[in-house]
Amino acid sequence: MSVPREEEKITFPIPLVSEVAMCNYCILLNRLPGINGINILIWRRRKTNTCILQKNEAMTYPFKINSLEQYHVDYKKSVEQPEEFWGDVASGFYWRKKWDKVLNWNFTEPKIEWFKNGKLNITENCIDRHLETMADKPAIIWEPNNPEERTRIVTYARLHKRVCQFAQVLINNGVKKGDRVCIYMGMVPELAYAVLGCARIGAIHSVIFGGFSAQSIADRLYDAQAEFIVTCDGAYRGGKDIPLKSIIDDALIGNRTIKKVIVYTRTRTPVSMIKGRDVWWEDEMEHALEQVEKEGKTSFPAEEMDAEDPLFILYTSGSTGKPKGVVHTIGGYMVWTGYTFVN
Repeated sequence: MSVPREEEKITFPIPLVSEVAMCNYCILLNRLPGINGINILIWRRRKTNTCILQKNEAMTYPFKINSLEQYHVDYKKSVEQPEEFWGDVASGFYWRKKWDKVLNWNFTEPKIEWFKNGKLNITENCIDRHLETMADKPAIIWEPNNPEERTRIVTYARLHKRVCQFAQVLINNGVKKGDRVCIYMGMVPELAYAVLGCARIGAIHSVIFGGFSAQSIADRLYDAQAEFIVTCDGAYRGGKDIPLKSIIDDALIGNRTIKKVIVYTRTRTPVSMIKGRDVWWEDEMEHALEQVEKEGKTSFPAEEMDAEDPLFILYTSGSTGKPKGVVHTIGGYMVWTGYTFVN
């Protein structure tokens, strides 16, 4: 097994910390359109789960509400002219083909469609369109649980490279558009690579909370009809070492649908690897790099998706009954998260 590569550390001026946002696995899908300046995400994993968005004062956001008066105007338009309102917001994103109609809804069936027949890939909005002007600027700053472990800084160029690599890893392991991939990892940048890699090829991802039991994981794997898993050997939560791979092994007892388990080395906890099913992240990424990098340039074509194609499945906790999988589609989720993250 090869040793995991550390991300290169770069030096840059730290801008003013001015906004705080919720820490969420999908926050990296919220790369905002038209940003001028540095846009940084920090994952803090010490005593609180907090993401701090750092920006300079010159940074501007499209559709940002700057006053109470503007809020009332925008809210009124969103209620009275929802198609025009959300169409304007959506125009700030990159679409391969513009939608035919912003919104179709029928609460009787029920059936709701956003941006019908629009074509896109969300990772091109997250990463690719920022490469020309922000390639060497930080996309992620990852701060570890242990203060003695070094911070990792991932630029947009590095993020693009890693996502392309992992997209190729998925293809190499038989994942294709529409397949379901469950992700059971700790809070590490590789989690973002996995999420975005799935979106790059059109696979549907479902992130499972790292504190769930083997049975809870098994239930979600079955309900999602998952065939692939991405996990770590272990993860750190506070001062504890959580044996993620061992929990996955317990969850897969009797399972006949999972084809591959990709394991990232995080804690170096001893794990069992089943030949033909389990593969190491590091080995797969090394092989994929040879496929996606030519003459120093990294490329992996993003799959064209329909706005109404599923992006991910997020399960409820199940504390009040059977867990329910909430399916988010690509176009509506991208526009909604972009707008609400700004405001």
